[in-house]
Amino acid sequence: MTSGHQSQSQPQHAATGNGHAGEDDAVLPFAVEALDVRGRIVRLGPAVDTILRRHGYPDPVARLLGEAAALTVLLGSSLKFDGRFQLQTKTDGPVAMIVVDFEAPDRLRATARFAPERVAALGAGPLKDRDLIGAGHLAMTIDQGTASSRYQGVVALDGQSLEEAAHQYFRQSEQIPTQVRLAVAESLEESTGRWRAGGLIVQFLPQSVDRARLADLPPGDIPEGHVHLSGGAPEDDAWVEARSLVATVEDHELVDPNVSSERLLYRLFHERGVRVFDRQTVQETCRCSQARVMGMIRSFSPQERHDMVADDGRIVITCEFCSRRYELDPQAVEAEIAEQPRQ
Repeated sequence: MTSGHQSQSQPQHAATGNGHAGEDDAVLPFAVEALDVRGRIVRLGPAVDTILRRHGYPDPVARLLGEAAALTVLLGSSLKFDGRFQLQTKTDGPVAMIVVDFEAPDRLRATARFAPERVAALGAGPLKDRDLIGAGHLAMTIDQGTASSRYQGVVALDGQSLEEAAHQYFRQSEQIPTQVRLAVAESLEESTGRWRAGGLIVQFLPQSVDRARLADLPPGDIPEGHVHLSGGAPEDDAWVEARSLVATVEDHELVDPNVSSERLLYRLFHERGVRVFDRQTVQETCRCSQARVMGMIRSFSPQERHDMVADDGRIVITCEFCSRRYELDPQAVEAEIAEQPRQ
């Protein structure tokens, strides 16, 4: 699940300080050849604002889901085929579950389940991810549509932030030196919507495998054929420089509509030279449909379908992502199922 390992986009130009400001709902891939790093910047405006305001999430939940959306787009936009990338958490915290879907090349949707009383009990002060997530796991899934092409990586959650969980995933599953930054903020400009989210991922991808070896890999995670060095291998100087530069990124630089992705990249890497690639747009779009709802209902037993019937004699299904309501006639449902028996 490498992000930006091999871009199919054509390079546009070397980034300068004069980028275009306010380019929302887009991913900008880039490369710094002098440091052997590639990466992506994502800026989410109307897309994430629609998702968060649709459900009226409390501010702490909205910020957490916004971070998850930015992280999902950073990773999912690296897919070079038609498929779906999903990020999902299941924990014992006030936010029990987060699900974010990214369907290549550009479709995003997200939802969260939370306990309102537990979130309210945390108070109005600034909250950390760990306060909301608790303990459990985070799963990242790539699905190309068939069982044989499905890949899933799982990270245990026990008090770390989504950024830290992403770093842990790449150490354990991909073994690629990776640095991630995420940010969510409320906009002061009404024209851009209330919520904004942004993210940056940088990965060290040199030609030499030995140069890319992580210093803190435990012996059990070392790729076959590699020799474990007692005390850990020293980090490559190029990666140390890139990681240190990324650490200087401020939250406002990732969400400010007046600070373009090009401008941020120029600030970080202008001394080394940075090249950007074709921008990829992102749109908030749900995958639900009448056909998908029928496919879901067909998976239940006749008794379970009978129990779904409400007092008004209808089956009502509400999409957790977009809140669209589907009202179905139970007799019509049974007739359709009888005509098209489950394979």
